[in-house]
Amino acid sequence: MEPDDEALKAARAPPQQRRGISYSQPLSRDAASARRAALRKHSLDDEHILPASHSLNYPLHHDPSGMAPMGYHPPLPPHQHHPSASYSSNTRRSAGGVSEGSMTLERAMSEYGGGQGTLPEFVGAGGGKGIFRVPLRAAMHPGRPPPLEVRPHPLRETQAGSFLRSLAADPQRRQLWAGAESGIRVWSLDEVFAEWGAGARRGDEESAPFCEGMPAPPALCVVVDRANRLLWTGHKDGRIRSWRMDLDAAATAPAPPAAGAGGDGGSVGGSSHGGGSNNAPVFREALTWQAYGRTPVLSMVVTSYGEIWSGSEGGIIKAWPYDAIAKSLSLSPEERHMAALLVERAYIDLRNHCTVGNVCSLPASDVKYMLADHSRAKVWTVTSMTFALWDARTRELLKVFGMDGQVESAKLETPVMPEQPMEEEINPNPKAKPSKKDKSQGSLNFFQKSRNALIGAADAVRRVATKGTFVEDNRRTGAVAQVMDGSIWSGCTNGAIIQWDGNGNRVQEFQHHTSSVQCIKALGERVWVGYASGLIQVMDAEGNIIAGWTGHSCPVIRMAIGCSYIYTLAHHGGIRGWPLTSPGPLDDIIRTELSNKELSYTRMEKINIMVGSWNVAQGKASAESLRSWLGSVASDVGLVVVGLQEVEMGAGFLAISAAKETVGLEGSANGQWWIDNIGKALDEGTSFHRVGSRQLAALLIAAWARKSLKPYVGDVEAAAVPCGLGRAIGNKGGVGLRIRVYDRKMCFVSNHFAAHLEAVSRRNADFDHIYRTMAFNKPHGSTVSATSVQLHRTVNVNGNQVEEVRPDLAEADMIVFLGDFNYRLYGITYDEARDMVSQRSFDWLREKDQLRAEMKAGKVFQGMREGIIKFPPTYKFQKHQPGLGGYDSGEKKRIPAWCDRVLYRDSRSVSVAECSLECPVVASITSYVACMDVTESDHKPVRCTFSVDIARVDELIRRQEYGEIIESNEKVRSLFQDACFVPDTTVSISEITLENQENVVFQITNKCETSKAAFEILCDGQSTKKEDGTKSELLPRASFCFPLWLEVQPAVGLIKPGETVEITLHHEDFYTQEEFVDGIPQNWWCEDTRDKEAVIRINITGSSSTETKTHTINVQHRCPPSSAPPPMMNQPVAAMPPSNVLASEGHSKRSSKKSQSKHREQQQQQQDYPQFGSSEVHDLCRMRCP
Repeated sequence: MEPDDEALKAARAPPQQRRGISYSQPLSRDAASARRAALRKHSLDDEHILPASHSLNYPLHHDPSGMAPMGYHPPLPPHQHHPSASYSSNTRRSAGGVSEGSMTLERAMSEYGGGQGTLPEFVGAGGGKGIFRVPLRAAMHPGRPPPLEVRPHPLRETQAGSFLRSLAADPQRRQLWAGAESGIRVWSLDEVFAEWGAGARRGDEESAPFCEGMPAPPALCVVVDRANRLLWTGHKDGRIRSWRMDLDAAATAPAPPAAGAGGDGGSVGGSSHGGGSNNAPVFREALTWQAYGRTPVLSMVVTSYGEIWSGSEGGIIKAWPYDAIAKSLSLSPEERHMAALLVERAYIDLRNHCTVGNVCSLPASDVKYMLADHSRAKVWTVTSMTFALWDARTRELLKVFGMDGQVESAKLETPVMPEQPMEEEINPNPKAKPSKKDKSQGSLNFFQKSRNALIGAADAVRRVATKGTFVEDNRRTGAVAQVMDGSIWSGCTNGAIIQWDGNGNRVQEFQHHTSSVQCIKALGERVWVGYASGLIQVMDAEGNIIAGWTGHSCPVIRMAIGCSYIYTLAHHGGIRGWPLTSPGPLDDIIRTELSNKELSYTRMEKINIMVGSWNVAQGKASAESLRSWLGSVASDVGLVVVGLQEVEMGAGFLAISAAKETVGLEGSANGQWWIDNIGKALDEGTSFHRVGSRQLAALLIAAWARKSLKPYVGDVEAAAVPCGLGRAIGNKGGVGLRIRVYDRKMCFVSNHFAAHLEAVSRRNADFDHIYRTMAFNKPHGSTVSATSVQLHRTVNVNGNQVEEVRPDLAEADMIVFLGDFNYRLYGITYDEARDMVSQRSFDWLREKDQLRAEMKAGKVFQGMREGIIKFPPTYKFQKHQPGLGGYDSGEKKRIPAWCDRVLYRDSRSVSVAECSLECPVVASITSYVACMDVTESDHKPVRCTFSVDIARVDELIRRQEYGEIIESNEKVRSLFQDACFVPDTTVSISEITLENQENVVFQITNKCETSKAAFEILCDGQSTKKEDGTKSELLPRASFCFPLWLEVQPAVGLIKPGETVEITLHHEDFYTQEEFVDGIPQNWWCEDTRDKEAVIRINITGSSSTETKTHTINVQHRCPPSSAPPPMMNQPVAAMPPSNVLASEGHSKRSSKKSQSKHREQQQQQQDYPQFGSSEVHDLCRMRCP
């Protein structure tokens, strides 16, 4: 290594406190160069690095510079498998020159010897193909664009109380906002390549620096208000909060304590903006009010006229007028106590607004999603099964319809009863004792409720078993978004996408994937769709697939677009940014450059893992036995995994356990006793912490991590597969834990297979059933069911399911199978076996081992490894009889056998390989023994100790390398500049004068002949002409929305190359406003009639960046003095029944004809006020009535 390279590497090394325990050095340059040289020799005709189901759907590109085509990715080592069983060594040497043929035990022992301090291993045949193929890893995933890791996947255990659940971006201020369970956090995209200063919250050490808001209840929805420079958030406590985007001005409070401060969930440092320090300030909320009393704010939107609409449980929808919000925001700090009250009392209850005679078309279901159709000034409110379409200007309900497009009929509105706590009735005489009758009735009610609960749970389990998931879950709305062509897309939980026009008419339905649609985002002519499987698809506005790739290992729950990237939030809390041009040539350049810098961000870790297995035969062990088995060697290991079999047996217990499993219950008193006492043997609480456990009837598995290793161990998930009677009883089967260690997945499975000498095929079938069907639980509290997440995660280039579905175990970097496998010795008598054991002739006995023979034939444990057995058979013994004389000497005289075993598979696809990002987990066995002095069971416990090398990615360093490539690579910079292309457009007019309810039409022309142009029309604000002829300050409404006197349609759209679109501006002379107090209309008046001027801004964008070109139009609103309306006060407006068809829109809307009729009446009434000028009439109209 050159001195400059060493200095550069040292400069890029992360702070010492950022890394955990690390015992090995970074990869040497010579070793990495040799590996890359070997990869370069690999032919393109060899097996592809990824199956077709995981390949990235690249369009064909031809690089004129002679670089590799888009379809080419540097191959990894071929997936060789062992045609026959072999013995291999675990010494760290290159794969070159190693013979893969079968060899004898003597050759393996003499030539390889297992390496210094390690044991030789037996490798089963049949690995390297199908579901037994080693998962493919690489420094850069070749099956997807190289992402910008804004926030790498954090360990779930570090996120208690702070999971991210929503996402929004502000391209102008280059900010990325996320709603968390603990409040709000924001990333400055200008500092995304920076690192933390003094430290970071635990779990976010490798995240880009972010700033946090004051602690708040979980934020369920977020909306960006660019005009007021605010972020509006809806929270679980029913409050709506706003946060100023000017973080420097908003940072006026000390940092909040980290979640779980003082324990494991504490912060490593402090949260800051721009890599600050532990005492960095956080920003306060600007305005907050209580929107709902008992229910959360599930959804929120800013309409085309600046109002905030919010939805909650039970179908409750409220509109918050912008005038009240603007006045509250303008109050001085001394008057802020009035701000919340002012907004809280100004709401409009839209459900009551459209209810007449207790008849309402709106369903009483949770309003989970809201969408502002800015193209037509409408609002969509969405429940799981229905849609409601509203006029944003008049707040009129236009239509309620189902997912099939059929109009819903009005229903009788049932009164909503207040929630009652589930408590016993209050006894008016607490001293009086309950009678026998009361007691009997209470008992009857309890048993009746219990019976109903069990029946309901059983019915749910039966439906899942027969349908795969609930029927209603297959057809629910999971996402809704507006595409730039004006159409509305809704995604369903069965993977279908429905396209609607602006009037709520169903246009088409298409489906490219079978997993649940979680989020949809659009820009220009592109649409991104995120699925529960982790898949991201890119489509055009017609629904045709452009590309697709697996973006995350779990559901993609939210998306946001900003600064030429689309950011995706995964369910585990990770955030990745993908270039808007992906997939494309830019991805290949970044991938190649990052692969060449692999050495700089590769970190090597070494840990020791001890795995123990024991069939306890329903007994309990003494403290001395547990110390002999586990405690004596636990001081040298970082992770301990223990599997037990026959913890508790008996037909009654097994039946009850099976029933409990159907309703999600597990565990037993005996199982808990074993967990507690093993923990004592390991000095739990001081040296070790338990990280997870799972019990299935008689089977138990539990894991402990050393205190120093625990910060790097997490995401523990459990699974159970019964193999007993009818594959339903847990006396036989497997229980497993999947644990993330240094960002690598490790699976441990404790098993008990079928018994008896002749049941070899049943044992093989048990293993195959467990390996194929074991599915690990998703995080508790997940918004996505485990069923929907696990459905069809493998898709081909057309987005359809392929035949092979990789099991969860097949995707692990390391698998350890332990337990009572029940394989026996065959072709040998009891006496012969006893003689061979007494002579310690284990070599001869191994030739009679059923498991060894089946592994050689590739019938079971395909491709897995086991250390050479040098201990006596562990079955069957007489309890409490020490020594080898304790073998079963009863009537049955069962032949001794190695029933209790430990086997594993790591990341190696060949027998010998060095640890690297391509082969991230390489293990060797340092000890494999049985504890013959333990006598509490008819089995002897075994333990196996592994030395494991782990290669991981330092995400901070890789993100910094990513930033350096973007900054310094000229071709990358050129491609980013090309992506910022915005089509040239012209606007036919720059000044417009509106009066007398007239329409004015202007044109926007796309002069580009190759690309579509997307346009969005906003209002920078309006000013009012004063009496002295001057104009007031230009005041924008929320999100640059339109004033009530102006209608613009369409305000959003796509213009094809060389074509022109017409935009219509409509002027409303008088608009009647109403004042609401606690949802009830109190006063109404006509809007200010003085001349106004609005500045209309037309933003033009392309499809690959958020860069815009802007046109402006000055729109003047003129009202002749003679037309000023008189005040009309204390005249309540009768509620009208809602209309369910758009044809009736003109009936309820304040149309031009209705305005003209009202205008004539107002002119007649105005004669009563000859002494007032127009401005005075305006002031009178603004008077509130008592």
